[in-house]
This record gives sequence, C-alpha cells and structure tokens, in this order.
Amino acid sequence: MKFSKLSQLALVSAIGLIVATLLTACQLVTIDYIFVAASAGTSAGSTGQVYTYATDSESGAIRSAIPAVSSGGTSPVAMAITSDYYNLYVANQGNRTVVHFAVANDGTLTQKDSITLPTTTPVSLAVNAADTYLYVVSYAPSITTNSATLTEYPLSSGTIGAAAATVNLALNCNTSSIANFPTDTIVPTGVTVLANNDAVFVSAYDQSAYNPGGTISSNANPGWVFGLKVGSSGALSSAANGCPITSTTYQPYDVYEAGVKPSALAADPTGRFVYVTDYASNELIGYGVQSTDALNFMINGPFKTGNEPTSIVIDPRGLYIYITNSLDNSVSAYAITLSSGAPTTVVSSASTAGNATDTDPVSITVEPSLGRFVYTANYLGYSVSGFRLNPSSGSLTATQATPYPTGVHPTALISVPHGNHATQTVTP
Repeated sequence: MKFSKLSQLALVSAIGLIVATLLTACQLVTIDYIFVAASAGTSAGSTGQVYTYATDSESGAIRSAIPAVSSGGTSPVAMAITSDYYNLYVANQGNRTVVHFAVANDGTLTQKDSITLPTTTPVSLAVNAADTYLYVVSYAPSITTNSATLTEYPLSSGTIGAAAATVNLALNCNTSSIANFPTDTIVPTGVTVLANNDAVFVSAYDQSAYNPGGTISSNANPGWVFGLKVGSSGALSSAANGCPITSTTYQPYDVYEAGVKPSALAADPTGRFVYVTDYASNELIGYGVQSTDALNFMINGPFKTGNEPTSIVIDPRGLYIYITNSLDNSVSAYAITLSSGAPTTVVSSASTAGNATDTDPVSITVEPSLGRFVYTANYLGYSVSGFRLNPSSGSLTATQATPYPTGVHPTALISVPHGNHATQTVTP
C-alpha cells in the first residue's frame, strides 16, 4: 500500500508530536537536592550513609540522583547546611564525629574534613547565617553527672576549625528559684541560631526530673531552653543575666522554662520568634525575641500539636510552621500571625489538621528554591514522605508516588537548591 506525500507528511508529523510529548512528559526538571542521613543496614554498627535525591519542580516527586556516600561514621543523627549551600555537616553518634562535605552543583558530596568530640556524643547541629560558626550540642549518655555541652566551631570556607567556645549547660543558677539544680542531668535535643547571627538557643530536658520508667531525683521543671548571645568575635554570653552564679557574676547563658520534654526548636527568618516542640505534652511553645535577645512567652500559648512532636521547620518566607508527630505519623501545619508570632492551625485540603506520613516521622524540611514542597524522614518507615505546600494557605497535599524509599532508619534530611535557582528568603 502506497501513501501520498501529504499522508506521509501527516504521519511523520503525528509521530514527531507523540515522541515530543513523551519526551516532555519524561523530562524532570530538578529544583532541589534532598540529602537524607540513614544507615546502610539493620545491624548494629552499620555504616552511616547520606542518600541524595532530586526534586521534580512540577510534581514534587523525588528520585535517587547519585549513589549514597558514607556519612563518615555510624548512627548519623543530624545535619546542617551553610547558607550558601556549598557545605554540609553530618553528626554521627556512633563515633562521635561531625563530618564536613562539599556540595557540588549536581548534588555530589565530597568529604573534606571532620572533628571528633572528645567525650560527648553529638545530638544536633546548626550553622549561623554568616557561615562563620558551626554549633554542636552534645552529651554523654553513659555519664551520670551532667555533660550537656554547646560547642562553637569557627568555619573558614566551610572547613571546621578548633573549638572557639565550649559551654556546659546546667541548671546551676545559684540565686534563681527556677533553675537552682546544679547536679541534675541535662539532655540537649536541638539548637538554632537567629537569622541575624546574634544569638543561639538550645532545647533540653532535665532527665533527673523527667525519666519515664526510671528514677526521678529532682523536682525541677523538666523542660528548658538555654539562650546565649553571640558577640562579634564569637564570644558567648547571657542575653539578660538570667542565670546568676553569685550576686555579681553570671553564667554565659539564660534559662527559660519549656514544658516537659522539648524535642526540637526553630527560629523564624526574621529572628522575631522562637518555637519549641514539647514531645511529652503534645504542644508547641512560642517565644518572642526581645531587643536584648532574651525570650518572652507568647501569652496565648502553648499551642496544641499532634502526638509526640519530634521536629519543626518554618518555611523560607516565614509564613508557616510544620511539625512532625511521630506517634500520629502526621505533619501539623500552622500559619504564623505576623504581628504576634502566634501559630494558627491550618486545615488541609482533606479537611483535617493532620497530613499522613509513613511510620515515625522524625525530621522535616521545606525545599528552598520555590518553597512549595515539604518532606519528612520516617525513621521506622525507611522512607521520605512528600507534600505540596499551598503558598496561599499553607495547607499540604501528598506529592506523587509518596512515600519514597531510603536507607535504614533515616534520622535527618535537608534540602539544597539546584544550580542557579533563586531561593525563597526573608531578610531579617
């Protein structure tokens, strides 16, 4: 059977259109890379891994981008990134290390240098916006006396220098009625830095006062936030002289009550508010940051969360708060009242306050390029769950094909923009 030239041309055009459509449908435009800290296997001592995923700009779906790399130790628990997104830091509890990786434009990670903590185990990390200091909170679980520590390391083009300051965090305010418990065991859980680099805050709980299934030896308030001012040279001091040693001398930090078991904290992009999740009370505690960098409770708080909140993130525009609830396998969403900082529950498109994840979400991030997608690391699900963020309402809807498989027991995840994409930011 013969075709006329017109028929042949029509057939070729149709085939070309079909092929072009298929190619367009298959072409994924990467806007961000998601780094996930997990383990390579289920056995004790399995090598820690950092898995890299690319985020599709249209659907929010993620796919494996490059092979996983060693985290530089075992049992990775936390990650931090510099504000220019060129340097990633991973804390490994198994060998008490913090490992520095350089981040290439294609998501490739190259291990550069590392530090080993002498006696304590890292718990959480933060880098200031100026990329000049890395803050590490740590403690020694096997030591009965208090060992909670905040260490400040200077950064030079991402390289970690020798410790510039080390502060032991204890409730030893000798003339204070709320925090005079110097021998209590303090367990730190998180650290955050104000966007203007002026102050750093650490969440912690008093294990001597809160120890389910164990011995209670103190009547102190269980939950705390430690606040420290950061001088131009990196020197750490108290913001409001809230923790006196004597009538004339003070600890280099302030202390603020924070519920029962603070599990994570975050500061908004303007540096006006700090929020702390309370794992034991299922609450979100809000503070206003004063001109001195001291904290004041939000008068209408605390605010209800899901069951056992574990991590918190604020979107890059400073409009919404997202919290993982480990027992509920969900994410709670809140809109920030910009005048007061008070969070208001956001109802999802499914008309519920919760957004389902895989099992046991323990870490959360918002991609910075468009600020349109939210991801959680699910510890018992061995997965990442994805959500599309509605920029007008803050509500979440599940992304395509979520959840996405990861390594064993993912504990932390972080997002970096790909290439020259602009990021959603707020200038303090």
